[in-house]
Amino acid sequence: MNPSYNQLQIHTLSLSYENWLGLMKKPISERPEFSLENGIFTIGQVLGKFFGVPLDVDEYYNQLFDYVNSPDLHLHLLSEDSLDKSINNHHFQSIQKVLNINNEQKLSINRFTAFLDGEQLLLKPVNTLLYRKIREAMISTLELFSIKEPSGLKSPELRRVLVDIVKWNINHLEPVVKDADPEKELAKFLWFGDFKKSHQYFIYYLAKLGCDIVIFHPEGKDILEDMMAEQIFVHHFQNKRPVEPFPTEKRSRKTTVAYRASKEIETILNQEGSGLYKPWQLRDYTPSSITLKTTYDELFILSKAIAMIRPDFAVGNGQVKIPSLFAKIQGVSRNKKEYWDRLQALCQLENSLLIRQFPFTMTTSNDFRFHYRNAHGSDGLLSYDKMLKAHYWTYANLPNGLQLGIAHAIKRICEKPNFKLLPTESMEELRIFLFSQSMQMPKDIIQLLEKFDYSQEIPKLILYNNELHGMLSRSDAALLLLLNQFGVDIMVYNPSGHNDVENYLVDGLFDTHWLEEVIFEQEFKESSKLKKGFFQGILKNFKGD
Repeated sequence: MNPSYNQLQIHTLSLSYENWLGLMKKPISERPEFSLENGIFTIGQVLGKFFGVPLDVDEYYNQLFDYVNSPDLHLHLLSEDSLDKSINNHHFQSIQKVLNINNEQKLSINRFTAFLDGEQLLLKPVNTLLYRKIREAMISTLELFSIKEPSGLKSPELRRVLVDIVKWNINHLEPVVKDADPEKELAKFLWFGDFKKSHQYFIYYLAKLGCDIVIFHPEGKDILEDMMAEQIFVHHFQNKRPVEPFPTEKRSRKTTVAYRASKEIETILNQEGSGLYKPWQLRDYTPSSITLKTTYDELFILSKAIAMIRPDFAVGNGQVKIPSLFAKIQGVSRNKKEYWDRLQALCQLENSLLIRQFPFTMTTSNDFRFHYRNAHGSDGLLSYDKMLKAHYWTYANLPNGLQLGIAHAIKRICEKPNFKLLPTESMEELRIFLFSQSMQMPKDIIQLLEKFDYSQEIPKLILYNNELHGMLSRSDAALLLLLNQFGVDIMVYNPSGHNDVENYLVDGLFDTHWLEEVIFEQEFKESSKLKKGFFQGILKNFKGD
């Protein structure tokens, strides 16, 4: 290279889904934007983001495997699992030395970078233009850190980020840039999957250095979100899926042409927001509820409506919001026929479960304090992964999507317990109580959830509490709270107008409808259909009768 060139300038190339791979294979001197003018060496850089997954997930992972194993592409894999986390002790001490100087002298970013260079913590490729660019990239990265982090270069997180960038520089960047010729090729990286703060700054640093970078995330999480001023090409595949481990070998299953065509038609007809959902299409989605506020009459209209036609039903980004009912009916109507007709009609709806004897749950005697505390992730919140992998997780035989939905509901009720504290109970003790009770749902309730197709019929739990067959317990109320989070319709009848669920759940969580009369010890009136069903042994009352 002509030594008269003293500046390396990077231009982000205009990409499309069709041309990015071809451009990445080209020598830099044959790419658009390449020029050698006025002492400035200008090159074109490939920067692209690929979010989601296509219809054929096996082919997606096979393609990723080919990208990083292609002998003519030289694309290096970076991911949380593939990054080499080892660091020389001398380098670690040198970083600490620079951080100590910064704490004492409040270094400018340029001087901070000069100290890093002086401690041999920046790479020194043979090419002098690259050497200057490495210093510039580090300055840009520190500038971004000082802007984004509340305490700037005094942030306690600087040490962690700096140690990571230095060690990944040495372990992953140095082998490919020490003899690199910017006229032919710079380093090329493929980032895959989830990330942490250090990963974000390292990818930003590589981008500022001029490396080619393509980012793949099956769920659509952006490692460079709000970091780059440059316009970066983004491609969105049709679907979103949880991240799987990066493939170590190609998958053997191949899809047929007819299978792919069928999937494409299904995607067009049943995509999110279309309002049309085939059976079990949302099985892997995470449900949450929007509790509707209704009148007494509306209860019986909406209870017959399937989820997708209720107001505010929404699907997107792997989430499904289910408009559900949660109501307490106090007393009895003066029109007894109407009262019983409506109650009996509810009980006869598909996926409804009638409870007439209390308590209908067991209070756990196991000590879950350790399990609850150990189920938290590094962010201080309950971790779905930890819950699903725990030995006390009793739902491991359920479909994966349903397990994840239950875990999400448990997390939500523990984060925001709409539950009344006992006089001497702490908030953590309450969360542990809800967590432990959530781990032992009765079999009939689990089966109710297993039959729940989120866009279709909503399961209904009907409690008839005339106080002749026991009292509603605190553990019963904990289960109602969990089921409400999951989107199940809940109606609590109390003909005497006494408090039961009100003793445990916070005000405003459910509607209360007062009817004209109160009747004590009012027995449940069987409909002719229910009587017939009862004697045939199919009455859906799992405890008592």
